[in-house]
Amino acid sequence: MVPHLITALTGPINELEQRIIDSMPATERWFRLEWMEHTPPFYTSVDIRNAGFKLAPVDTNLFPGGWNNLTPEMLPLAVQAAMAAIEKICPEARNLLIIPENHTRNSHYLSNLVQLQRIFNMAGLNVRVGSVSPDVKKNTVVELPGGDAITLEPVVRTRGRIGLKNFDPCTILLNNDLSAGAPGILEDLHEQYLLPPLHAGWTVRRKSNHFRSYEEVSKRFGKLLGIDPWLIHPMFGKCGAVDFSQASGLECVQTQVDALLAKVRRKYKEYGIQEKPFVVVKADNGTDGMGIMTVHDAKDLQALNSKARSKMAVAKDGQPVHDLIVQEGVLTQERMNDAVAEPVVYMMDRYVVGGFYRIHADRGVDENLNAPGADFVPLAFEQSHHLPQLGARPGASAPNRFYMYGVIARLAMLAASYELEATNPDAEIYD
Repeated sequence: MVPHLITALTGPINELEQRIIDSMPATERWFRLEWMEHTPPFYTSVDIRNAGFKLAPVDTNLFPGGWNNLTPEMLPLAVQAAMAAIEKICPEARNLLIIPENHTRNSHYLSNLVQLQRIFNMAGLNVRVGSVSPDVKKNTVVELPGGDAITLEPVVRTRGRIGLKNFDPCTILLNNDLSAGAPGILEDLHEQYLLPPLHAGWTVRRKSNHFRSYEEVSKRFGKLLGIDPWLIHPMFGKCGAVDFSQASGLECVQTQVDALLAKVRRKYKEYGIQEKPFVVVKADNGTDGMGIMTVHDAKDLQALNSKARSKMAVAKDGQPVHDLIVQEGVLTQERMNDAVAEPVVYMMDRYVVGGFYRIHADRGVDENLNAPGADFVPLAFEQSHHLPQLGARPGASAPNRFYMYGVIARLAMLAASYELEATNPDAEIYD
C-alpha cells in the first residue's frame, strides 16, 4: 500500500515531473552511457526534499544503515542488484564479511545488518559480521526485538588479509562510515575487495566535494531535459577553520549565509515563489544528523547561545567540527498524518531498490528530520515498482513521483561516483 501523502505538486515541479517522464527513454540512455564510463558506489542512500517548486537531494550516504526500513516486497530487487554488484567485482565470491559500526548495541542498526545479511545470503554468499571494535573480543550473539539474532565476531588479520576464525572472505562490505577515522586493520589489504573503499569514509569525504560534483551532473542533466538545473540542485558554499566552541571563524559562515540567501531570493523572485528562503549550516563531513542548524538570517549566527554552539561544535563519535557546508535550504511539502516527511531512496550498484519516508512529528518544513524521534515508513511501489505510468497526468499516480525520486537519487549517486574518482588515492595521474 502506498503511504497516504498530502503533497503540493504544483508549478515547476509538475512541469519537471512531466519533463522527466516524457524524457524517460533519453534519461535511461543517458544513465546507461554514464555507467559505461563511471563505477557506481557499491550502495547508496539519498535524502531528497520535495518543496513543490523544487526537488533536490540534501544528503548522500555511501554507508547506508536503514536497510531494515525497506518494504519486504522490494527485497527481490535488492537481491538482484546485489548479484549484479558482486558479479562485477568478484564473480567467484563465496564469502562476504560485513564490518559494522562500532556502536553495535542499537537494535535498529543491528536489524539493518540482519537485512543486509539476508540480501547477500539470497544472492548466493556466506555472510558473517566481523567487528573491528576493540570491545568485541569474542563471538557475541545479540537477540533482537523482532525475534532475529545476530552474531558479532572479532575480526582477525593474517598475512595482509582480514577475516574471522575459519572464514576467509573475498569481499569485505563496510557498513561503517569511518567518522572516527580508518582503523589500521583495514589498510593495505592483499587481494581482497573492500567496498566502499576507505576514501569513501568521512575521514576523507566532504559534502562540499559531493555537491560540487552534483552541480556538474545537474547542469548536464538539465541540458538534456531543457530545464533550469536549480530546480534539482541545492546551491551551497563552504567554510573552513571554524570553531563554534571558541566562536571563531564565524565571520566566514555569516558571509556565506548572506551571499547564499541573496542568491536564493533572486531565484524565488524569478519563479514567483512566496516562501521565506533559508539555509542549512552543517558539518562538511559526518552523518547521523548531528551538527546541523537552520538559518533564516545571518544575524541569527551572532545570537547563538553556548548550548547551540556546543551542539554545532562536535559531530558523530565526538569528532570536532571545523569544516562547514552552507547549503540552500529545501522545504519539504510532503506530509504523513500531519507529520513532515521526506523520501530516502536506497540503491545498490546502479539500481534503485527501494526506500522509505523519514517522518518527524516535532519538526517543521524547514528543519532537519534526521533527528531523535524520527519514524520510518517504507516506500511501497504499488503498481510497477519505480516505473511511472506513461501517459498519466503528472501527480496523478504515486509511482510517477517515485520514478522521479529515483532519477534524482541516481543523479546524486552518479555525483558520488565522480567524487570518489576525484579523491581516489590510487588513481593514475597523467601529466
